[in-house]
Amino acid sequence: MSSRVLTAPTWPYANGPRHIGHVSGFGVPSDVFSRYMRMSGHDVLMVSGTDEHGTPISVQAEREGMSTRALADKYNRVIVEDLQGLGMSYDLFTRTTTRNHYEVVQQLFLGLHKNGYIVPQTALGAVSPSTGRTLPDRYIEGTCPICGYDSARGDQCDNCGNQLDPVDLINPRSRINGETPRFVETEHLFLDLPALSGSLSHWISSRTDWRPNVLKFSQNLLADLRPRAITRDLDWGVPVPLDSWRDQPMKRLYVWFDAVIGYLSASVEWARRTGDPDAWQLWWQDPEALSYYFMGKDNIVFHSVIWPGMLLGHNGQGDHGGTLGPMGKLELPDEVVSSEYLTMSGAKFSTSRNKVIYVGDFIRDFGPDPLRYYIAVAGPETTDSDFTWDEFVRRTNFELANEWGNLVNRSVSMAHKNVGAIPTPGALVDLDTALLETSRASFDVVGDLLRRNRFKAAIGEAMRVAGAANKYLSDAEPWKLKDDPERRDTVLHTALQVVSDVNTLMTPFLPHAAQKVHAALGGEGVWAAEPEIREVSEEGGPDYPVIMGHYAGEQARWASRPLEPGRPLVKPTPLFPKLDEKLGQTGPDWAPIDPT
Repeated sequence: MSSRVLTAPTWPYANGPRHIGHVSGFGVPSDVFSRYMRMSGHDVLMVSGTDEHGTPISVQAEREGMSTRALADKYNRVIVEDLQGLGMSYDLFTRTTTRNHYEVVQQLFLGLHKNGYIVPQTALGAVSPSTGRTLPDRYIEGTCPICGYDSARGDQCDNCGNQLDPVDLINPRSRINGETPRFVETEHLFLDLPALSGSLSHWISSRTDWRPNVLKFSQNLLADLRPRAITRDLDWGVPVPLDSWRDQPMKRLYVWFDAVIGYLSASVEWARRTGDPDAWQLWWQDPEALSYYFMGKDNIVFHSVIWPGMLLGHNGQGDHGGTLGPMGKLELPDEVVSSEYLTMSGAKFSTSRNKVIYVGDFIRDFGPDPLRYYIAVAGPETTDSDFTWDEFVRRTNFELANEWGNLVNRSVSMAHKNVGAIPTPGALVDLDTALLETSRASFDVVGDLLRRNRFKAAIGEAMRVAGAANKYLSDAEPWKLKDDPERRDTVLHTALQVVSDVNTLMTPFLPHAAQKVHAALGGEGVWAAEPEIREVSEEGGPDYPVIMGHYAGEQARWASRPLEPGRPLVKPTPLFPKLDEKLGQTGPDWAPIDPT
């Protein structure tokens, strides 16, 4: 496997705080993967940022009585703080309203345009009758003309997967205020997807290792590719870099077009901020580098078809060829890792429908690792999954606290009480050897699952080893071995070694707890590095917060590390406090359970 890995989590939209449904798709899975890859010795570049253009930003700004820029600034900071608190180990988390992003987007646009993959067309655009504002495709809902699904969006139907235009919908309505949109004729620039269909089909047919839901959805999309508008009638977005369009202040590049280019622009910004402006090329132009894109299923089309099509067109590799674009030859995604929806009582998380649990509230009351664990073990990896407070309490109390936390606590406590340090083991018996072999073998098993983004199975295997260690302690009964200190110390050393191993296995999932376990075992320094918020500036623009971090210096490595006898121990504190079981029936006061 390549030593360089690009992790590209989709860009959260900056029109409000993000909820736990969002981070179950793009957030926790991408960070678990990135942390594992770093621990395995790979040079990871994890980049993303807030998506800040488009009509929804303007609409929310009006609701809150502020400018679009002020609103983007406000929620960019909120999202940065939430994701840093969750432990998202970005090399750079930035935003799309930077001069750097504008420049990179325009360069890629010009490469596509020069090669003939961007064409002008007259189209019917949706406009709000009450405000005169252009409505984004995704802000229009109606009945799908193909399958009859009554909540299809103006860009695609999530039920049958077909690409749509707003004018195609039966009984279209605005998601903003419910009114019927007015359709007016206007000229726009379109990405000529049909001119890329042959190249896309050939490429997608080679993606045999993708998740079945992603592959099937992508193949279905190829059957009905149409030109897709990449400009909109609005004044908030990246300007169109063509002479005939620059003097039209109400024409901007469509938000979906500039957002997917953000992975590239963030990589360029990261390289500049770390003092090597050309370093981004190592992840984007090297055929041996690997790239993984993480998102919820509503973003599959943009990452498995449209973004690869844009890259092919820029590279001059579309159906009618072309020349290499200004960014050089850019590599296509190796895998598109899409999660399904995390729901509440069967309904998709939705701020507008008041079905929402915000990340910031959750972290404040319960900490980041219980949420990370829940998403990993019970989240929507391959099918929709329903979040309930009852299940969250059960998972936290019986799995995190009783199974894992109790194993750490009682192992360290007994060793601290009887020895005060990591005990020196004596001769091993079959019971000891069997557990140690199980623990060591788990690194290959869990590592293989994480490489393939099988998070639920991976954390299940790690917890299985923790369960085996708990059974070992119950069977060996070290508390009864006061008269045989050598055997007692052997049992305790064996248990602590497995605690250390399981902590390594858990580190990608539970980095904050992993640091505590490292310290409980007498370790010093940074085991699992955490992201930092840094204030940065850009010439001609305001200061803004980014997420970065020093991850290369962390001690965590994907291997069993022999414990050193004699290392001093301190009396541990509970790793995961138990939750009041009443929470499962009521929910917290900021997200109460509706009794009806």
